[in-house]
Amino acid sequence: MAESNDTDAPTTAATVSSAVVGSVRGFVSRTGGSATAVISPVGRAGVRVMLVGADGTMGDRVVADVATAHALIDAVDGLTAAQWDRELSSIATPAPGHYAKMAGWVART
Repeated sequence: MAESNDTDAPTTAATVSSAVVGSVRGFVSRTGGSATAVISPVGRAGVRVMLVGADGTMGDRVVADVATAHALIDAVDGLTAAQWDRELSSIATPAPGHYAKMAGWVART
């Protein structure tokens, strides 16, 4: 029997705001015309859709739930869903200062 995964495709339709769709379309356009999306539930805040552009640029958007994340991926041409693996990790290029920003107070001590 297959195990259930919180990031599996939803069975109900969801809608995504036009602002989120527009921003992700712009990201895909600016980063080489295609991008990969990794869906990661982040608790009450919703679901993080981590983006890695064809050129390695990273970005993200947070949406309400997994169904909305899948609807976002379906709405944007050139955007495909994936999981973090060696190939995707090897092309992801964090922006300068990203590590310090993510480390918070630890980076400033």
